[in-house]
Amino acid sequence: MRSETAQPDPLTHGAERPSLLRQPMAVWATAGASVVAFMGIGLVDPILPSIAQGLDAGASQVSLLFTSYFLITAVAMLVTGFVSSRIGGRRTLLLGLALVVVFAALSGTSDSVGELVGFRAGWGLGNALFVSTSLAVIVGAAAGGSAAAILLYESALGLGMACGPLLGAVLGDASWRYPFFGTAALMAVGFLAITVLLKEQPKPARKTTLLDPVKALGHGGLASVAASAAFYNYTFFTVLAFTPFVLNMTPYKSGAVFFAWGLLLAVFSVLVAPRLQRRFGSLKVLGGSLLLLAVDVLVLGYGNHTVAIVCTVLAGAFIGVNNTVYTELALGVSDAPRPVASAGYNFVRWFAAAAAPFFAPKIEEWTDPHIPFVVGAVTAVLGAGVVWARRRALAEEAVEEAVEEEPRHAVEDGVAVFAE
Repeated sequence: MRSETAQPDPLTHGAERPSLLRQPMAVWATAGASVVAFMGIGLVDPILPSIAQGLDAGASQVSLLFTSYFLITAVAMLVTGFVSSRIGGRRTLLLGLALVVVFAALSGTSDSVGELVGFRAGWGLGNALFVSTSLAVIVGAAAGGSAAAILLYESALGLGMACGPLLGAVLGDASWRYPFFGTAALMAVGFLAITVLLKEQPKPARKTTLLDPVKALGHGGLASVAASAAFYNYTFFTVLAFTPFVLNMTPYKSGAVFFAWGLLLAVFSVLVAPRLQRRFGSLKVLGGSLLLLAVDVLVLGYGNHTVAIVCTVLAGAFIGVNNTVYTELALGVSDAPRPVASAGYNFVRWFAAAAAPFFAPKIEEWTDPHIPFVVGAVTAVLGAGVVWARRRALAEEAVEEAVEEEPRHAVEDGVAVFAE
């Protein structure tokens, strides 16, 4: 049994906790651009009804904005390591940012849903190149070790998720086109900042092949984490992509709801999740959070309008916890290099992110508005089921990785927690 007192911080091996604020300017530039990149995910949330009205399209058509974006993102995960191991992290970041700037601007000029869906696919390619590489760059350049780097990355994710809907609401109130132009401008600023502040990162000794991420999934631990995350991501993006149609609010009101959702996501991913992990262990926290998310989504689907708003915001807390734990498990449980493991993991989970925005409106058309949330609740339970079924293997594999790379990991209750 563990003592409840005088426990060393597993993130720091008993040393002083690393500060998120004491980072090189290159890290802040990359993290700042990451905020904008994640803003692009939730940017369209408040304006989905406006886009549907402006382009004379239905909910299932407009939801393809998410599907094309994440489908290309998933496939591109197989390419990111191949590209970055050949041209370097800095150039890969800049290439991704340049693609986002171009395709975000083109999205704002669309005259049909088909054009907009196509431009969002190009945007997804740029975002995949940037996001997958930015985590590796931040981990490599951050002061305080990988624990601080992952929390910084999750902070950028949470802040981006929170500010995306807000930016979409403010600019989208005038026209649904303006948020796309605004994102292009912000990403252009990020491009300039990284050009000036980030030096070229050292290339890996071995070049990554296109099949390396797929081969990495042959590792039982990583495959288990990816499978669980796939079920979870279906639930996540049912909330993100389908709920705006159910709430049917003005851009400002919808933006406020998803800003509060993103704020909880940020707080729970950065401040609450690490504390829960130290207290209960990663696997228990993840399983419990997934089950609570399932209950929340089910109540969201059957509650009245006020209950739906409250449950939407509350979902951000569970999603924030899940995001942090999944990221740590994916990077720590595999014996593959971090960029390769991350690419394989993201390849699987982003397919589910692409599926949810497509199937949720279709399920509503086939049945009624409640059933998409029932399906979302079931997939969250399935995600928890994978964690439970594979709990021993996940814990053992995490311990093995921690023993092999003691300077990078600390172990508590048989689960690796990232540390330097």
